[in-house]
Amino acid sequence: MKDWQKETVYQIYPRSFQDSNGDGIGDINGIISRLDYLQKLGIGLIWLTPMYRSPGNDNGYDIADYYQIDPVFGTMDDFEELLAEAHKRDIKIIMDMVLNHTSDKNHWFQEALKSKDNPYHDFYIWRDPVDGHEPNNWVSKFSGSAWKYVPSLNQYYLHLYDVTMPDLNWRNEKLRDKIFQMLKYWANKGIDGFRLDVINNISKDKNLPNDTFKTPLDDGRNFYTNGPHVHEYIHEMYEKIFGPNHFVTVGELSSTPISEAVKYTNPKRQELSMAFTFHHVKVDYTGGNKWTLGHYKLTDLTKILSDWQVKMNRQGGWNALFWNNHDQPRAISRFTDDGKYRDQSAKLLAMVEFGLQGTPYIYQGDEIAMKNAYFTDINQYQDHESINAYNELINRGVDKRLAIEILQQKSRENSRLPMQWNDSKYYGFTTGQPWLKPEHHDDYSVEKVLKMKNNVFNFYRALIFLRKNKVLLTDGAYRQLNPEDNCVYSYERYDDKGKILVMANFTNENQTRKLENGFDLLLGNYEGIKVSDGTVTLRPYESIMLKNK
Repeated sequence: MKDWQKETVYQIYPRSFQDSNGDGIGDINGIISRLDYLQKLGIGLIWLTPMYRSPGNDNGYDIADYYQIDPVFGTMDDFEELLAEAHKRDIKIIMDMVLNHTSDKNHWFQEALKSKDNPYHDFYIWRDPVDGHEPNNWVSKFSGSAWKYVPSLNQYYLHLYDVTMPDLNWRNEKLRDKIFQMLKYWANKGIDGFRLDVINNISKDKNLPNDTFKTPLDDGRNFYTNGPHVHEYIHEMYEKIFGPNHFVTVGELSSTPISEAVKYTNPKRQELSMAFTFHHVKVDYTGGNKWTLGHYKLTDLTKILSDWQVKMNRQGGWNALFWNNHDQPRAISRFTDDGKYRDQSAKLLAMVEFGLQGTPYIYQGDEIAMKNAYFTDINQYQDHESINAYNELINRGVDKRLAIEILQQKSRENSRLPMQWNDSKYYGFTTGQPWLKPEHHDDYSVEKVLKMKNNVFNFYRALIFLRKNKVLLTDGAYRQLNPEDNCVYSYERYDDKGKILVMANFTNENQTRKLENGFDLLLGNYEGIKVSDGTVTLRPYESIMLKNK
């Protein structure tokens, strides 16, 4: 068992975590000032979203210089201090790395634009027009065509994401050498691993064929997701960087089936430590379409979670467990109740996550039950994906009020509000104007939550302690109980020595279920549990974790 399989990761979105200089943008010194808070929480690793030099068209995922810290976040000296201070507290640092694309302001791309003969031109994916049009019908993740025409070259470049983010050509060995050189630079700084952004998209079908558009998922991804050489590229990174430096690595693997996720994460293959997959957070995509006012059935959600638990466990893969991140709306607003039962809901989601097999991730604010932004006007959004989606909805004739309601539910801007430290105007995040302003003042903050009896923060601390000390939670097999139950999610972790049972009521009504004799309470999100005559009554959004005697 590796240490990172028992530890908990805390994701920091630096722009929104803590501002130290009053410019309204979170920074490295702000993170350093909160390390004691994170140590108190009990986390073992921090995942930092990108802080490299960037024009910021995709909040740092458009990297202009892989070797420089963006001045908005601080200096390289600041970063090295962060590393040292985190390590003093036995906290490892995982850096986010984007290897599928760069910013169009990156030196490589600026050189590539100069001519077809420039040695950097082939660092990117270029194609000539086909009958005066785009080379194929692939769609950008940010809407519209995935191709941008450059008149001076009479060629198109591929951008699976924003138009300012051209895709890299991993078939070019010289590009790969440049990337490995850069990864070694950060390894030599003393970091502890990488989170690899959209890493399963780096290998494209060299023929770049048209997709069918039979479903919303037939948008080109059939020819670049988990592509023909992706595993050999990642194994090469393992041999040269990940393995020798004992790195913890997690790959973002959207649209990836279990069989492929196992390949990425089975240690015998020497690729990645664990996998971020997203099937469970797409359960409310109506007909596979994100930008709808979606609803979900608990049985659909628990089937997805259970499939990944059983099949990854049996085949030697390893899950990264999460409800929230910088690209997802807040789960408390999406799957439970962020109003009357806010505390219970936050604890329920935490317990369900921490009871599963995998490495749990906390996204900043989960531990104080932060909820969605609920912006009411498109002008409050800065996220390009959300703005593009809104415009596309309006162009299709969707009512503006409904379009905003869809964004309130699905936009990733929901998770990017500044961290709420205290009850001041901007929550102690900044003394200036925050880069992203909240719509309403929320009365939850770290300062307030820590004063509450049986608070969410301490509930997370208890779960983190259990993860480190209950072998069943890391090694035990998984079995779902009552898979047809659309109100209560029940599962057990077991081996030949014992069982841990988790039960979670995802409704706002009491639910009574049968309960075997011989279980003791490990943790619950209410005071006491109501057990009588072989049954347990779960109150609204109640969750319990039991261990057999």
